Amino acid sequence: MEVKNVILSRVYLAYLLIILICVAVVGKAFYIQSAQGDYWKSMSDSLHQKMQMLDASRGTIYSQDGQMLSTSIPQFDIYIDFAADGLREKNGKRFRENLDSLCHHLAILFPQKRASDYRQELEYGYNKELRYYSLLKKVNFRDYQKLLKLPLVREGRNKSGFIPEVKNIRLNPYGMLAFRTIGLNRENSSNVGLELTYDSILKGKEGRRLVRFIAGGVAVPVENANEIDPEDGKDIITTIDIKMQEIVENALMKMMQENEAQKGTAIVMEVKTGKVKAIANLDRTPNGNYAEIYNNAITPTEPGSTFKLASMLAVLEDGKTDTGKSIDMEGGRWLINKRTVYDSENHGHVASVKKAFEMSSNVASAKLVYNAYGANPALFIDHLKNMGFAEKTGIDLVGERNPVIHLPGSSTWSATTLPWMAFGYSLTISPLHTAMLYNTVANNGKMMRPYLVDAIASDGVVIEKKYPHEVRTICSPEVVNKLQAMLEGVCNIEGGTGYRLLRDVPFKVAGKTGTALVAQGKLGYNAGIYQSSFAGYFPAEKPEYTCVVVIINKPRAAKYYGAAVAGPVFKEIAQRLYTMYVRRDGNEKDHGLDSLKAESSNYYFAGGVHDLHTIFKTLGINYVDSATVQKQFALVHGYEKPVLKNLNYLKGNKMPNLVGLGLKDALYLCESKGLKVFIDGVGKVTSQSIAMGDPVESGQQIKLLLN
Repeated sequence: MEVKNVILSRVYLAYLLIILICVAVVGKAFYIQSAQGDYWKSMSDSLHQKMQMLDASRGTIYSQDGQMLSTSIPQFDIYIDFAADGLREKNGKRFRENLDSLCHHLAILFPQKRASDYRQELEYGYNKELRYYSLLKKVNFRDYQKLLKLPLVREGRNKSGFIPEVKNIRLNPYGMLAFRTIGLNRENSSNVGLELTYDSILKGKEGRRLVRFIAGGVAVPVENANEIDPEDGKDIITTIDIKMQEIVENALMKMMQENEAQKGTAIVMEVKTGKVKAIANLDRTPNGNYAEIYNNAITPTEPGSTFKLASMLAVLEDGKTDTGKSIDMEGGRWLINKRTVYDSENHGHVASVKKAFEMSSNVASAKLVYNAYGANPALFIDHLKNMGFAEKTGIDLVGERNPVIHLPGSSTWSATTLPWMAFGYSLTISPLHTAMLYNTVANNGKMMRPYLVDAIASDGVVIEKKYPHEVRTICSPEVVNKLQAMLEGVCNIEGGTGYRLLRDVPFKVAGKTGTALVAQGKLGYNAGIYQSSFAGYFPAEKPEYTCVVVIINKPRAAKYYGAAVAGPVFKEIAQRLYTMYVRRDGNEKDHGLDSLKAESSNYYFAGGVHDLHTIFKTLGINYVDSATVQKQFALVHGYEKPVLKNLNYLKGNKMPNLVGLGLKDALYLCESKGLKVFIDGVGKVTSQSIAMGDPVESGQQIKLLLN
């Protein structure tokens, strides 16, 4: 019995010892985890090393006139190492002495928190000896510079414990201006525009360095022979002119808002080079505002009547007709293969090919193309391919979609495909394709590839220059001359679809209007949505710029013709660019305003006869006076000598031409007819909402745009 008790006592003792040991182990583990956790984490982190990648600074995108269109700026996240030796020395004397002043200034610089809140936060972190406490997020560079001057922080990282973590963010300084073309580089988001197209050049090359991590994940660099510095990205200099871009975008925006349009685009190209100087894309958002969301300029649609230029080029180049020959427009209706081609209005019957084009007869275009190529439509398709309509334009911009040209013999070809193609249906091309065609005619038949990047630079030094690329010559000089005359006729000869719109412009314009029904899903063409277009170039005699405007209107819009919707946008752009950029001395132009020379052969002013007499006599200028004494106002137009001319339509209920007048004179004329005047801008009148010669009534409103 005694032996049994001895054995049991020993067992109980061993059991008790095991329990005590387990309790001690659990207690020690709890103590290590709760009381010494930060210490052992720091020990673990200090033993952890790895190769860290270093981001390169992304290059900047510039306009051709040196303005930043997209750039990277630093942004800072601020952390505090409350266990920093300098912060805790002498029992935290430095921290205690600067705490109140620091919190006061933090509340002023970053007012999202009060000084008392900052004090409570900092005291908590200090008492807990937190190693990587997050204090501030997304601090901009200017505020960061101010932060560095605050009490305690200005004593440096080792003594204050303040740790900045810098990140570069992408910024578009001009906001929405050319936003869809430029694009925006963001984390976790798909790039678009030039940011995507030239990403490999802009982003540079990552570097690397060996780091050791201390508590809280703070990385401390370790000297290592394999460290590689990052190589910053290159800058790109675009062909975009920021002043032109603003003019184009504002003109497009005004019409989009006025007509509550769904989407639109406007493009300006430099005729001789193919440089895209401005490109605006606007879409209506669900809240009724407009933003650059999609690149409508490179999205194919059915072009409508602006495509008739391509049809005329083909039939003239093949000698199938001539501009002076007659064509029967069938009274505006032509039955072909059980379908009827309609004109927008009855243009009568027989007219010259040139006149039919100027009136934009669908019947004439369809008959000319069908009669010429009905037996062999592949010849017409070959012409379209030669004009670049069967492939992308080749612009240096990712995201361009392929045009659609139906081929004879394919499942999509029908008996009416060819005649409908002739006036811009049964095919889709982008507005940029249209711009290329009209630019080619302006450039005497030489097709230029459009491009957006002019040069690549590094540290301000150009390392790669982009040059204009001539694609091909698409027709003979004789055909080009005929096409140019036809386009000028549209805008400058009475009866042309652009004549009423452009007759008061003081320089010649060549162009073509376009109005097309837009297919809308299951509703097809019955949705009542029209696309309004205007394509042309200016000045017609020595073309500098090609401009294309395409606007898709809301369903059943009251105003939808190309001349009424897209035309005014083109007109405003042309007038403003002509005033600001076009040189008339025959020399190479410079895009700086200071370098422009005054008009020596085609200037235009307006004012009172008495005032103009006084000016000429005072300056000793010889002039020819063709103004009658009873006319109070006159135009001044220069030839060999300045000439005074009468303003038209000064009497009766006809609207006079106000372009070129100062505000005082324009107001006098408008108020004498009882008109209510609204003014936009300063200077002289550049456009008027009521066209010259239109009837007016007392109380009618008119808007004047000044330059």
